[in-house]
Amino acid sequence: MSTIQTNSVDPTLLTTMNGTKASTNTIQAAQDQFMTLLTTQMKNQDPLNPMDNAQVTSQLAQLSTVTGINQVNASINAMNANFQASQSLQAANMIGHGVLVPGNNIALTTTTNSAGVSATGGAYGLNLPQNISGGTVAITNAAGAVVKTINLGALSQGVQTLSWDGSTDSGGTAPAGTYSYTVKAASGASSVTPTNLEFGMVSSVSTSSQGVTLNLANLGSVAMNTVVQIF
Repeated sequence: MSTIQTNSVDPTLLTTMNGTKASTNTIQAAQDQFMTLLTTQMKNQDPLNPMDNAQVTSQLAQLSTVTGINQVNASINAMNANFQASQSLQAANMIGHGVLVPGNNIALTTTTNSAGVSATGGAYGLNLPQNISGGTVAITNAAGAVVKTINLGALSQGVQTLSWDGSTDSGGTAPAGTYSYTVKAASGASSVTPTNLEFGMVSSVSTSSQGVTLNLANLGSVAMNTVVQIF
């Protein structure tokens, strides 16, 4: 008896020559898997007790529901990507602008105009939940010592932009740097708790999976959606 010799081909070589089948997307993969299961179920059903139309219709309805949910998720992901790209472009236009965001820091700077006159100052703000009749702002240095106490007059509800000229309680001028402040405010005999706001210049913009952040000179990074006011 003669022997028939067969030559086997290395699977790796076949893969290299033929390539791999392109992967289908998530929606198509779910549909293919469902239809494979349904076909297998129908092939192996009991001929004397086959699936009725209601069962088939129910399973097809389930497939339609899963497909619809996957399509909605894909649409939402695409919309989110477009929104983030749009938000990044909007944020880029804020570079060079000043913003007020929640925080209790004051960046005190010294500027010199074309006439050689220097001026020191730092902006900050308050978001008042109601009108106040008065209050005080205590500004402290990095060591926690109070360098300036400012008396507030009557202020209206809402965002109030304030400034400190750098003067100290001792009559001098504080050096440039970052200070912090606390506020005590009242409306008549009742105390009022405002939201402290810090002012910063937008120097650059960053994007990540967490969204768009603004990088403020001397104050660090803040989320774009925390901006209360733009200048």
